[in-house]
Amino acid sequence: MKDCIFCRIVNRESPADIVYEDDQILAFRDTNEKAPIHVLVIPKKHIRSLVDINIEDVPLIGHLMFVASKIANEKGISSRGFRLVLNSGLESGQSVWHVHLHLLGGRRMTWPPG
Repeated sequence: MKDCIFCRIVNRESPADIVYEDDQILAFRDTNEKAPIHVLVIPKKHIRSLVDINIEDVPLIGHLMFVASKIANEKGISSRGFRLVLNSGLESGQSVWHVHLHLLGGRRMTWPPG
């Protein structure tokens, strides 16, 4: 999508501090970090929100979760704990209309989150 910032990052039309990439997934540091480790993990395929996922996307979403876990291990936060957040829709706080996980760690998380 031409007007999607995450698609522009995938296409290298906008800069990002990339921490992981494979043929399906891209992960990069969030510029508006909310924790010492705040990485956005996105599918390269543009999917607007969680409600727009179809049955063909199920393996991709599973891979998204696997990559988030892998990054948490690489960043050294998997044993202490980390949070994955996937917002869907305006009331959830979704501000970029491209499915993405926030991987947050490196500090104690509180509950409820917001």
